Amino acid sequence: MIVDKTYRTWLKSVKQKIKSAQLKAAVSINTQLMELYWELGKDIVHKQNEANWGDAVLDQLALDLKLSFPSMGGFSRRNLYAIRQWYIFYSTENEFVPQAVAQIPWGHNRLIISKTKNTKEALFYCNATMQNGWNREQLELQIINNYYNAKGKAITNFKNTLPELQSALAIETLKNPYNFDFLELENDALELEIENAMITHITKFLIELGKFASA
Repeated sequence: MIVDKTYRTWLKSVKQKIKSAQLKAAVSINTQLMELYWELGKDIVHKQNEANWGDAVLDQLALDLKLSFPSMGGFSRRNLYAIRQWYIFYSTENEFVPQAVAQIPWGHNRLIISKTKNTKEALFYCNATMQNGWNREQLELQIINNYYNAKGKAITNFKNTLPELQSALAIETLKNPYNFDFLELENDALELEIENAMITHITKFLIELGKFASA
């Protein structure tokens, strides 16, 4: 086995690259999910306004989406209502989901809009979350301690960067269950997909074999 110092240094570098790639992928998935939620929130609001549908449509939509995407946990009636409120909160001043909002996990987003008074304060906490690598518990503590006013309510320009690899936010983003649900990567679903693919290929093989035998 190679155990010299040069190898250990190189191994550490490789592991950092792998972790960085994993985090980039997780943040990208999270951004796609937030953009989906934004469009979904917009659709719900517009349909309710145009068709005069009440909140009962959320019950029906939750049921239909659950039937179509059984492994996704983000389409409950409660979460659909939260998506609608989240969209309304930001859409008064934004046509598209703000970049800083899109890069933090959904749990952070729900916490922020439930604890802040306006979009300026909310965006401040979105930015601060990325800059400081806060997980949800740390974020909530900072909001309780009024970090917004303590820092002079200044919002620094958002930089499209990843949180530190070892930060609580990075770890939480990598383990975010909403991202896994979004990709429908549960073991049972994955095993079923593999099994169905195998059956399809075996069936095709047997059909071709039968054609060969009868020729």
